[in-house]
Amino acid sequence: QVQLVESGGGLVQAGGSLRLSCVASGRTFSTLSMGWFRQAPGKEREFVAAINRSGRYTMYADSVKGRFIISRDNTKNTVYLQMNILHPEDTAVYYCAANMNGYSQAIRDYTYWGQGTQVTVSS
Repeated sequence: QVQLVESGGGLVQAGGSLRLSCVASGRTFSTLSMGWFRQAPGKEREFVAAINRSGRYTMYADSVKGRFIISRDNTKNTVYLQMNILHPEDTAVYYCAANMNGYSQAIRDYTYWGQGTQVTVSS
């Protein structure tokens, strides 16, 4: 069983930045591919970014490409999402997820999920 705990959410003005963190426990972190997803009120959960086990490969949703950066520190069992140039439409609950297979943008590929952290971007 893998436990994921996100932190770093909050209220920020448009154009600002936030960094989310997700600490994993319960399994060797370097065996997990990791992803970030988000869900805005009234909308379905959507893919944001993913990173492979070593951190060498990443992928992003088009809506965040060039603004968000996903990274990981396997010595700290932590994955990060650096969010820059935030827009009001980035407002959502952000979820960290773990995948024991290859990194993916498909929700169905992720087995373990955190409880989410709220990000609110004011205009």
